[in-house]
Amino acid sequence: MQAAPVRATAIPSVTDALRAMETLLLGSGQRTARRNAWTSVLEDRRRAKDRVEAQQVLEAAVAARTS
Repeated sequence: MQAAPVRATAIPSVTDALRAMETLLLGSGQRTARRNAWTSVLEDRRRAKDRVEAQQVLEAAVAARTS
């Protein structure tokens, strides 16, 4: 009895497939612009989270001082 053959290549992930399609469909400038835009979105989210946390700390400090 023979063992089943082992698959030598890994099945690509969804991310890998999307990046491959992006490479085929978009020029390098568009890819760069899209990635820069996504980086900006992530940075905006981080700053918004930091603002909320700072506001909560300030409100807690004011509440502690008035108590």
